[in-house]
Amino acid sequence: MFFKLFSYVKFLFKSTNAHGVHSPFVFQYVTQCLYVRKRCHRDKSINILLKSIAYFKANNIHLTHNAPVQKIVGHVFPNVHFDTEPSDIIYTDLLDTARFEELLSKGKLHNDSMVLMEGIHQNEKKIEAWKTLIASPKITVSIDMFHCGAIFIRKEQVKEHFTIRI
Repeated sequence: MFFKLFSYVKFLFKSTNAHGVHSPFVFQYVTQCLYVRKRCHRDKSINILLKSIAYFKANNIHLTHNAPVQKIVGHVFPNVHFDTEPSDIIYTDLLDTARFEELLSKGKLHNDSMVLMEGIHQNEKKIEAWKTLIASPKITVSIDMFHCGAIFIRKEQVKEHFTIRI
């Protein structure tokens, strides 16, 4: 508990809102998706997932070992396909660099894919996994939102990391 509180205080000092974002892609995502008042679910990570599916008009979703979330997503978006490749959005609780490289090499991600990792500030192991993952040169955009983190593969964009309060 103390670890998460300390992590949150550090996050608050580093974070910014949409006005500190200099990327048009991230600015639009933050203002037109994340900051929209509509609340789809009480859990912040699932809420971000649902808003992102709607914003990006994602059709192919991959959820790692999360049947309750699949049920929620299927209820809100009945036309979404699960576990089809390539994935538009991957929702996971832990992703390391090796697994990310495997997803890329097998063609399970495309240029505009999003990976949403929940609970990135839950413990030291998850924070280290997050930091290692966003250091990968193949990840061009990463957004730390405390409750979860989003990474994007966008070949047309320079590598940037954002810490955004939502």
